Amino acid sequence: MGRTIGSNGEGVTSIDLENRHPRGSLLGRFIVFGLVIALVFSVLAARLFYLQVDQGSYYTGLSDSNRIVSQEIPSTRGLIYDRNGTALVSNVPTYAVQVLSANLPLTQRPAVVAHLASLLGLTTSAINQTIDKDPGARFDEVTIATGVPEDVARVISEEHLELPGVSVIVQSQRDYLYGPLLSQIVGYTGPVTAADLQRLGTQGYLSDDQIGKAGVEAEYEAALRGQYGSEQDERDALGQDLGVLSQTQDPVPGDSLDLTIDLKTQEQAQTALEWGLSTAHVQSGVVIAMDPQTGQILAMVSLPTYDDNAFAQGISDAQFQAYLSNPNQPLLNHAIAEQYAPGSTYKLVTGTGALADKKITAQTKIQTAPYLRLGANIYPDWNHRGFGDINIDYGFGHSSDTFFYQLAGMLGADRLGYWAAQYGFGSPTGVDLPGEAAGIVPTNAWKQEVFGQNVFPGEVYQAGIGQGYDAVTPLQLINAYAALANGGKLYQPQIVQQIVGPDGQVVQPFAPKLIRTLAASPQVLQEMRVAALYPQLLRHTYNLVDEPIVIAGKSGTSEFGVKDKLGRLQYSSWFVAFVPKDPAKTASDPQGVAAISRTDSNLVVMAFIQDSRTVGNAATEVVKYFLQMHYGIRKDLRLPDLLRTGNFYGSY
Repeated sequence: MGRTIGSNGEGVTSIDLENRHPRGSLLGRFIVFGLVIALVFSVLAARLFYLQVDQGSYYTGLSDSNRIVSQEIPSTRGLIYDRNGTALVSNVPTYAVQVLSANLPLTQRPAVVAHLASLLGLTTSAINQTIDKDPGARFDEVTIATGVPEDVARVISEEHLELPGVSVIVQSQRDYLYGPLLSQIVGYTGPVTAADLQRLGTQGYLSDDQIGKAGVEAEYEAALRGQYGSEQDERDALGQDLGVLSQTQDPVPGDSLDLTIDLKTQEQAQTALEWGLSTAHVQSGVVIAMDPQTGQILAMVSLPTYDDNAFAQGISDAQFQAYLSNPNQPLLNHAIAEQYAPGSTYKLVTGTGALADKKITAQTKIQTAPYLRLGANIYPDWNHRGFGDINIDYGFGHSSDTFFYQLAGMLGADRLGYWAAQYGFGSPTGVDLPGEAAGIVPTNAWKQEVFGQNVFPGEVYQAGIGQGYDAVTPLQLINAYAALANGGKLYQPQIVQQIVGPDGQVVQPFAPKLIRTLAASPQVLQEMRVAALYPQLLRHTYNLVDEPIVIAGKSGTSEFGVKDKLGRLQYSSWFVAFVPKDPAKTASDPQGVAAISRTDSNLVVMAFIQDSRTVGNAATEVVKYFLQMHYGIRKDLRLPDLLRTGNFYGSY
């Protein structure tokens, strides 16, 4: 019972303390709580209204941008043809294997990679390295193998449950129809590298693209590639592709190339060079054929070479390392990227300069000798006897070193260098192939820059016969003789004749590009063309004079390396020749003087045999064989015995 406080006699009323109810206080609290709840819901409602109504379109767009991505559509790469329209390169469908890291659980990755390695013939480290090359792109498919055989592709497709994240796609692959015959010219495509992507900047290349790596595939990459298209793809919250929503831009196929190369002439050049190398038991050489009236290259062979299909199909590391470790450098186009001493072929420069600078006339005779002496140094003639009192025709025909030493001395280093530059030596020709070397022409300015001193008189002698510091590429040499053959026009050598669009229309024709007209008079150049007949007329080049066509040209032997115990150097051989437009000999012009005096030649051909060391000039025999095939000459005048190891002074 509650405790009661009664009256205390002073007028105070008693109160029941335990049964008292503070109704006013509770009601107030409920009212305050209700107001708070109402306020919170009002704020939430306002925020929801703001997000859904006021900002709804913004977040809808943001959601769509995360759901819809723009995807590049590769274009079809342009094709490559020879000058007669024969296809040299085609695109073929092939299988490729890709991996999407987001769909490959880390716990299963070792087993999946190991299984793929066994199926594809790759190493697990190579596959892992490819997958991890861009660790931030987990939702991008990474191509780990191309050119996959159909049976292997089918197995991988059927084992998709055991190979999560792995897919097989069909893509276009280059098929080089003539393989090693044209590898140095056509080149190949390969996967784009990080360095390529950095160099190409914002040109739209993707991490799994193919790009031209060598030859015209690299030189004309922009034209061949075409223009990529684009499409809108839908992806889920995990970034997986759900399908194509729309195609926003159609891809534009790449342009095609018509080369200046004649396939038949290329085959003849390779056949001749392979025979020469095999017979002489050497490994490396070059043959080039050119139309001197245009600068168009009809054939260019550099051996040893490689198979560009090996790169297009995905070259193995072992095969690539074998190419790299080969001392004869099969991946290098020796026709343009290597430079060598030109030997006696360079006497063209010395003879032209002496005639043009009026140091001699065509009738001037100079006494040759077994050797010339400068101070304590002796400069011998190649036969150690000399050739008596001779003019430019016989000096060029016998290739007398002491004759041309004296001409070089008359000119001096700088005038000799001037005439070398006139013929295009000492600077790239500008041919439309990557990797061209510039060569060396030793002038006083050049030697001051390199060695801090002028050219010595003995070095001028050496330069006059294409030795010493002189260095040329095979392409520079044939281009110089092309300028002689056509009457003095030095053209930029040309590999691509025209670029053709996907519709068959010519996008860009290439007209002959004149570098310069030689400063020598027509009479001087005519005299040098006639002089170029004399190596054949005097049988310095063995039996070329017996061929039924008129052939002018010059052989050369270039020494290099370190002398052996008998004091002999290693050497390589050259021969460059040109023929008139109508090359058949006639009764009225049996020696071909009238024919070669004209400037209508449409063929110049040269051969270079590296480290030949043969009894005769191996390059001459190679050119002879080429000309016999090219002009359908049935009588075979080759002298294979001249290609045995040895030299004029005895066997090695």
